[in-house]
Amino acid sequence: MDIQWFPGHMRQTKELLTEAIARVDVVMEILDARIPLSSSNPLVDKICKNSVRLKILNKNDLADPGTTRLWLDYFNRPDAASAIAIAGTESREVWMAADLCLKMITKGRSRRMRIMVVGIPNTGKSTIINTLAGKKIAKTGNVPAITRQKQRTELKNGVDIYDTPGILWPIMNEQGNTYRLAAMGAISDTAFDYTEIACFTGSLLVETYPHLLTRRYKLPSPLPRDGLSLIKAIGAGRGCLKRGGEVDLQKASEILIRELRTGKIGRISLETPQGIIVPPATHPLEKLENPS
Repeated sequence: MDIQWFPGHMRQTKELLTEAIARVDVVMEILDARIPLSSSNPLVDKICKNSVRLKILNKNDLADPGTTRLWLDYFNRPDAASAIAIAGTESREVWMAADLCLKMITKGRSRRMRIMVVGIPNTGKSTIINTLAGKKIAKTGNVPAITRQKQRTELKNGVDIYDTPGILWPIMNEQGNTYRLAAMGAISDTAFDYTEIACFTGSLLVETYPHLLTRRYKLPSPLPRDGLSLIKAIGAGRGCLKRGGEVDLQKASEILIRELRTGKIGRISLETPQGIIVPPATHPLEKLENPS
């Protein structure tokens, strides 16, 4: 899958952020707790290097708790930005993050505080803003790029929240990053092939969460050895069959990706601070063309 930045988009994003960030007190950067590295954007690090910033590992309720603790240790080291893990749908946790932002601000306390929310599409920016406001003021959805223009929301505690448009796409210069973003819904489903993404993701899950797969899909022993074998086993078990008994890979792939995103398989993270987990070197779809 080939999804690239265009120079005009990058320039537009940089200009927008540079201008906006100069006017706020603190930057709240929203990441997907399941893929904190892939869902970050190096452009934010560059522009915000001299700004007060808090990284929010959102959707913490869907991520592997042990891996999230490793990420928090990594981000909260002395030479890095501070970080906290939350579930954006939980009001108490969202307000805890907002209060932490206020404690980080050391100037301008005589006026309203200004917090800017940044992040790539579909990381939950609008959900967090709606939770803070106590009402639906920002559009939300399970597809990326819902926010269309910069929005300002006045909170009752003397804080203004700014939401940036959903144009802050990640810089996808590594195929694994792109696959992880697609698996978690940060890229529109119309932009990729479900079977390709499911093969990649399935290989990760077989390697790192075999017990969750066995429990969810009642898989026989031995466990499928790779992503494609996993998809076939899921399809057979869920009755995703074509004429002649052949597994419908598209339908089975959609089941795997949908249940991964919603947490039905379990609390899963697809990367760690020690290094991104990489599946076998063989491209998963090669086995479709050369079945054993």
